[in-house]
Amino acid sequence: MSNSLSQSIRALFRLKPTQKVNRDYLVSLFTAVALAFAVGAVIMLACGYNPIECYGALFSGSLGKPRALGNTLAKTATLFLTGLAMSVAAKAGVFNVGGEGQLYMGAMAAAVVGAQVKGAPAWVVVVLALLAAMLAGGLYALLPGLLKVKLKVDEVITTIMLNSVAIFFCSYLANGPLKTAERGIATGTDSIMKAAAFTPLIKLSNLNTGIFYAAAMALFVWYLMSRSSIGFEMKLTGDNDRFAKYGGIHTGKLMLWSMVLSGAICGMVGMLEIFGLHRRFITTVSNEFYFDGMLVAMIMRYNPFGVILMSFFFAILNIGSKSMELTAGISSELILIVQSIIIFFMAAEGGIRKMLSERALNKRARAELAGKEVGVK
Repeated sequence: MSNSLSQSIRALFRLKPTQKVNRDYLVSLFTAVALAFAVGAVIMLACGYNPIECYGALFSGSLGKPRALGNTLAKTATLFLTGLAMSVAAKAGVFNVGGEGQLYMGAMAAAVVGAQVKGAPAWVVVVLALLAAMLAGGLYALLPGLLKVKLKVDEVITTIMLNSVAIFFCSYLANGPLKTAERGIATGTDSIMKAAAFTPLIKLSNLNTGIFYAAAMALFVWYLMSRSSIGFEMKLTGDNDRFAKYGGIHTGKLMLWSMVLSGAICGMVGMLEIFGLHRRFITTVSNEFYFDGMLVAMIMRYNPFGVILMSFFFAILNIGSKSMELTAGISSELILIVQSIIIFFMAAEGGIRKMLSERALNKRARAELAGKEVGVK
């Protein structure tokens, strides 16, 4: 990640799960988006580009054609799954920053199962690969979870460190013991069973039947967090774990299982990438997908429905920026600036809103005072 995005993430960690996505927050969010696009337009004008043409290329490149829409929806699925993985843990008061490593472990497990299980029906291979991926991701998240619950070790530090361990370990396997012998493949494992690969839904796009698995997981997480007693206990634990403990909630166990579920979802993302796109494990299976999902989750304050909506918006920016670069000739790095500005404004949203409300109150008080003085005269 760039330094600016890293600083933005640290600022966004101050947004606690207790804060709600209410009307005022949504107004602030839309204002932040508008300001970010306005700043982007100013930069375009300064560089000699037409903002209307550039933004037109951005949206047409992400929504204008079936292939573009398919790529946008596929990116949305990846973002909201990683965002929900972050949300599940954060709601219970733990911050899983190790989703990237858990994704890699899940992808490797799915690739091995998909390549080694032979003679079984395709649906059996898919189910086994999915279970293996979620188990690998969940178990990899279990270690920092145990350190957090049992020894009070900061989970942010341990999960960040374990990211590198998982990525280098999987890269070693893909270039060493599990490297394929297939001709023309420089790095990666053996390909999965051809019949088990997900079916494309839109020609020449990344959208495939894996999105149905993603939708099912999203529905499960939404129900768990918003409609179940476990979700209520998670909220209490995230708000105040000491109060929740005195209320009879096993906070340590809840934190631990939330961490495991978060890792399992990340492992699932790895499996969807393997069976939907790459057909084998490759060392570039993820391009920091989890960190993008983290940003989405923290901007929407871990609200499941909000995470899905913001994922769609960020997917539009991600997919459309590439088209904007090809069509309008402006660098796609500009979209990173827009995203960073949105993150900055949302991190400072509470302070900005308080400042504006105080100014409004002072203005109203001065107006009332002036009215009273006129009445006296």
